[in-house]
Amino acid sequence: MERRLTAILAADVVGYSTLMGEDEVGTLERLKSCRRELVDPAIKEFHGRMVKLMGDGALVEFASVVDAVQCAAAIQRRMAVRDQGTSDPRPIRFRIGVNLGDVIVEENDIYGDGVNIAARLEAMAEPGGVCISGTAFDHAVHKVDVGFASLGEQRLKNIADPVRAYRLLLDPAASGKVVTAPHRPGPRVMILAGAAALTIAVLAGIFAWQTFSVPSRPSVAVLPFANLGGDPSQDYFADGITEDLITDLTKLSGLDVIARNSVFAYKNKPAALADVARDLGVRFVVEGSVRRTGEQIRLNAQLIDVTTGDNLWANRFDRGMAGVFAVQDEMSGEIAKALGIQASAAESER
Repeated sequence: MERRLTAILAADVVGYSTLMGEDEVGTLERLKSCRRELVDPAIKEFHGRMVKLMGDGALVEFASVVDAVQCAAAIQRRMAVRDQGTSDPRPIRFRIGVNLGDVIVEENDIYGDGVNIAARLEAMAEPGGVCISGTAFDHAVHKVDVGFASLGEQRLKNIADPVRAYRLLLDPAASGKVVTAPHRPGPRVMILAGAAALTIAVLAGIFAWQTFSVPSRPSVAVLPFANLGGDPSQDYFADGITEDLITDLTKLSGLDVIARNSVFAYKNKPAALADVARDLGVRFVVEGSVRRTGEQIRLNAQLIDVTTGDNLWANRFDRGMAGVFAVQDEMSGEIAKALGIQASAAESER
């Protein structure tokens, strides 16, 4: 029996039975058109292999999980554009699930939990959306031009262990963003938390005077910007953007900025922002991504208040390489403004 580790993409048409009941011939024609014009070219573009078609569904295999996630995102984005250009009241829409797992190979077919998990994740996806497993996320994060929203651990039918799941954020503005799932403590944790609440309240009262007598300064950590250009040799460029932003923000006397060595410990290591903020002792986090194509750069950045989860500021900069320093100045200025900090005349001249 042959086994191998592979990336699996499972896709299904939303409401297929209803569509067929309303217009069997028309639905089949529209589905064939979608596959011919969008799905099949995307699979070929990202080096996938069509394992089998199952009526309204498809099972596709990829040697690379990054290619599998890119293919899923491309299909859904292109389908959305296609839908905008049609007045059809019954558009074809897909749900897609992606998993990286071990499979059993028999002739040209594949079986096993790796396939089953992809199918279960597909069923969880929203119409026009994509759900991926934690194993797929671990390999694809910061390598694909999408964002990710954690759905936490999920109990999937006929799968023994819980599976971490993530929803793709297909809006280009969310590229590189990782949204963590809200923590849901169990009953025992709630009981222990309640028992500790009184003690915490007493301690808070004892030290409350310190809170109000010492003015608080905003604190921020600038996480290493992700290189989305696909060329590892350009990592130095993304690192340089991060370092210059840290330097510019450090010049502001009203702001505490975490040092480079501390934040670069998180490079290429996905972590929940709440954990990063707790470990570094900050309230605000800046994260972003850089893509360089020839002499053009695209820079995305956002400022997040980790205590509330609010996105205080976000912007995208599209410039030529000649304007990269102006972009850095503009970005640091906008972040300072979002934090309510005004640079002094001397600080502005540095």
